[in-house]
Amino acid sequence: MPNTTSTPIHGGPRLVGGARIAGRVALATGGGYGIAALVTALLSLTLPLSRPEAVTTATLLSFAVMAGVVVLVFAMRSLLRATVMTAGAAILIGGSLWLVASASAGAGF
Repeated sequence: MPNTTSTPIHGGPRLVGGARIAGRVALATGGGYGIAALVTALLSLTLPLSRPEAVTTATLLSFAVMAGVVVLVFAMRSLLRATVMTAGAAILIGGSLWLVASASAGAGF
């Protein structure tokens, strides 16, 4: 009678679970950094402050944005859903940044 309680040689569920965690870590790191950079650029252009104050404020807020993205990625039910949410946020913020930057370039700022 074969032993059915032994673990598979190739790692099986443990390897798959580790890959899921690694995927979330990669998404949280890369996606969090990307979204934080986009938010920083957008806020630097839109905050009603002097340019140095706007950049400083936007940079300080980017730390909270990065932490929020990391929490969001690990709170999502699946890695696919977290990826879609992160990509969607990046597209929306990037589009907003593009609109603001093109409008400010046309105004001569």
